Amino acid sequence: MVNVTVTTIEDPERALAMSYAPADRRAGLRALFALDAALGQVLRTTREPMVGQMRLAWWREALAKLDTAPPPAEPVLEALAADVLPLGLTGEALATMNDGWELLLGPVDQHAIDEYGRLRGAVLFEVAGAVLGSVDDPLAEAGRGWALADLAAHLSDPVLAGIARDAALPLLVGATARRWSRKGRPLGALTHIARMNLAGPATARRVARLAWHRLTGR
Repeated sequence: MVNVTVTTIEDPERALAMSYAPADRRAGLRALFALDAALGQVLRTTREPMVGQMRLAWWREALAKLDTAPPPAEPVLEALAADVLPLGLTGEALATMNDGWELLLGPVDQHAIDEYGRLRGAVLFEVAGAVLGSVDDPLAEAGRGWALADLAAHLSDPVLAGIARDAALPLLVGATARRWSRKGRPLGALTHIARMNLAGPATARRVARLAWHRLTGR
């Protein structure tokens, strides 16, 4: 099990990217990233892998049950039931995100890091793209790069962080080279943020870069 912290959706730049979504889809988008943060919080607050697996199993079961029953009194699940599932998505599909986080509870190597990027990031971005109505955007590539860059920034092991960073960069470069559709630009902005995070400390130009992406999709 590795030590990892979690970036939350209260991050100002991430909040700015979320604001690019159409007003009627922002709640659904925020609910998805709140779920991602909740799953990551399991790792941040768990020392024993078995306990972490049990807590993730609870989330997996609770998400799957959204397809057949009202949500329990848990804010993230209530938000997903209200703002995501009515758009044609399923709790079972959302439960796949658990598998990515669960990989960090065991031995972490190159394969585990790659699978984490796919099962956390690609799944999250593809589901978020469905919420937004994104078409022909590089969702899987961007999602993998975004998740791996986030992992690289929060891993305590510098060797593993370097592996995640090296895997993230070409994915982010490829995804940011594309023109994003108007509906997909919140996710495109998150992709640009992840790439800028890999490049170094924050600068005043970052907000201007995100504004340019909002206007042009580049």
